[in-house]
Amino acid sequence: MSVMSMFATPLPAVPVSGRAGRRVARHPSAGSPPATAMSLLKQAKQGLAEVEWEDDSPQKFARAYLCALRAAAAMLALRGRPHRGRFRPTSAWVLLSAVAPELREWATFFESFSATRAAIDAGVTRAITRRCADDLARQAAQFVRLVERAVHETHLP
Repeated sequence: MSVMSMFATPLPAVPVSGRAGRRVARHPSAGSPPATAMSLLKQAKQGLAEVEWEDDSPQKFARAYLCALRAAAAMLALRGRPHRGRFRPTSAWVLLSAVAPELREWATFFESFSATRAAIDAGVTRAITRRCADDLARQAAQFVRLVERAVHETHLP
């Protein structure tokens, strides 16, 4: 089954079993969250507000994916990049799994739509239905809320 053809059916339910359904682990630290993390989180939340009113399904899908990606980047800014020997380009979703194992199911979920996002950017949009875009937008919103809670809980006094 091609990536695009799987959108003839609705998206699978958000992973709620295992770690993804639980609260994000608290990593205590002093002070407020890094400005970069807060900025990315703010952009993700603003993007979700815009996604809500988007009528074009492929654009809604792409923007929702971008909001989730920004939330992942916020978590990476908060937790830092895992140490590796040689630098190789790595997706944010792979890095997120490494620095926030409690979000691994979410990272896998969103990573599975990376090719679809690239296809939309390339103009291949025929298989993106309204329901598909709405489902991804809802799940991106849930992920952004989870990351927001993690960012704030990490920096509680």
